[in-house]
Amino acid sequence: MQESTSKKIYFASDFHLGSPNYEKSLIREKEICAWMDSIRSSCKELYLVGDIFDFWFEYKHAIPKGFVRLQGKIASFTDSGIPVHIFTGNHDMWIFDYIPKELGVELHRKPIEKTFFGKAFLIGHGDGLGPGDLKYKFLKKFFDSKICQWMFARIHPNFGIGLANYSSHSSRKSTGSSEDKYFGDDKEFLVQFCKEKIKEKHYDYFIFGHRHLPLEIDITKDSKYINLGDWLKFFTYGELSEEGFSLKTWKLGKK
Repeated sequence: MQESTSKKIYFASDFHLGSPNYEKSLIREKEICAWMDSIRSSCKELYLVGDIFDFWFEYKHAIPKGFVRLQGKIASFTDSGIPVHIFTGNHDMWIFDYIPKELGVELHRKPIEKTFFGKAFLIGHGDGLGPGDLKYKFLKKFFDSKICQWMFARIHPNFGIGLANYSSHSSRKSTGSSEDKYFGDDKEFLVQFCKEKIKEKHYDYFIFGHRHLPLEIDITKDSKYINLGDWLKFFTYGELSEEGFSLKTWKLGKK
């Protein structure tokens, strides 16, 4: 059977650039850019589904140092007419207007509905969805407030970004081991969210990040929950074509 030459939609999430340190983050950033080079000719649209940065805050006249390779690669996609969508995650919810304006991306703060190849999709980062995790939901509401953002903006970048990076790295160390385990449908917040959402409206695919574990779970006989995994350990991404959706793994060192 001849392989289809139609354009594809790509999805990736949880790069967490900046973690765990500059040296390892830079190696990972170069791998991400190599992956983007490999999909460029076949890419119709690219969806980066949250936590692209391990921390991000835009001051009025300053942004975090680094990540210029990825930013340049994204800009080269949008400059050539390939739409790039970026979702804010729990680590980079403080992306404001710099990334959309400078890189030409479409920014999303909540899950969005899309239709590709006749299939209905719900796409989002995934944090704060489903039952439970009330402490995080409260913190997210606070961090997302204008007063919290105003207060943080009053802190000098040298201290503010350093403090946030320390807090983010500490959080990653405390939760890293649990992210490799699947706890069962009844304990997975996003699975529960999908099962409730499908009662309201049919989606062929729920596409989320945040969980860090590559997953393909049947919600109904004709609906799936996909978790995109991460680029800290699994280096996984989603590829959608006319033939369907598949989770793939980037081979490190591939050019």
